[in-house]
Amino acid sequence: MKNKVLFLGLLTFIYGCKSSDKTNNESNKPARVVEVPDFSADSAYSFIQEQVDFGPRIPNTNAHIAAGDKIISRLEGYGANVSVQSFEATTYDGVTLSLRNIMGSFNPTAKKRILLAAHWDTRPWASKDKEQPTSPFDGANDGGSGVGVLLEIARKIQAAGSPEVGVDLMFFDGEDWGQEGNGRPGTWCLGSQYWAKNKQGYAAYYGILLDMVGGKNARFPYEGISHRMAKKVLKNVWTTAAEIGYSKYFIPQKEGEITDDHYYVNTIAKIPMIDILHWEPEFGYFGNWHHTRKDDMSIIDKNTLKAVGQTVMHVVYYEEP
Repeated sequence: MKNKVLFLGLLTFIYGCKSSDKTNNESNKPARVVEVPDFSADSAYSFIQEQVDFGPRIPNTNAHIAAGDKIISRLEGYGANVSVQSFEATTYDGVTLSLRNIMGSFNPTAKKRILLAAHWDTRPWASKDKEQPTSPFDGANDGGSGVGVLLEIARKIQAAGSPEVGVDLMFFDGEDWGQEGNGRPGTWCLGSQYWAKNKQGYAAYYGILLDMVGGKNARFPYEGISHRMAKKVLKNVWTTAAEIGYSKYFIPQKEGEITDDHYYVNTIAKIPMIDILHWEPEFGYFGNWHHTRKDDMSIIDKNTLKAVGQTVMHVVYYEEP
């Protein structure tokens, strides 16, 4: 990142009397400046609204099929090479789901690749809703927000050109049909589990997962698995956020571990991946809207979308090939 390079260059200058001519010459190199596209929160918001307008994207429903088809057509329209991994999975309560993991790839010939991911399905019931725990809900933040950010990144890559590295946008399916409570982590993240076991030689330098990244007054601390398994990636993203003015969202403080799609990407696919995840411990880790009918467009904040989207784009565009 630009500011990091400038800072390191300053340190080299201060202590340069002890350096060789070669080191001095290297320190005099101009800072690497990269043109990073401006992430549009308005556009990301419209992509979330588009998903919500289909209705709850519950697997095995028409809304789920239509939303997945729209993601595919959007990616194709933005010039991505699209691949679809169709599969069936059985839930903890015995339901067989028809699922699709969708990937859109940019700069496909680049050897160094960065994986950006979100899940696009919606939980089938508002299981934390005190009044109607069996009702469906919009999933604007839990599912929709990550989709919106990724689609806006795709749109910007088409308009401004790809980073020097390859970028793969992954939309995992079947993330949210798991059993609430402790002790059943394997019942969640069906899409990422399947993909990690069947990725057919795919490799990435690292990955960034976006989950619930559009809420008002959101805070994103260091998630525990990310800190344990992909610490360098985590520090890079949070440092970048601070450098470009989003430190009030990205909090450099470690919290507990959450079993999310990144867990299976780390442990099975062996790709170091972090999770940018909304965290409110006073409400039981996530907001009081989580898995309730409150998770609708009213809780989506464009400032949060901007902070997350711009940070991720800076990280990816400044990644050296």
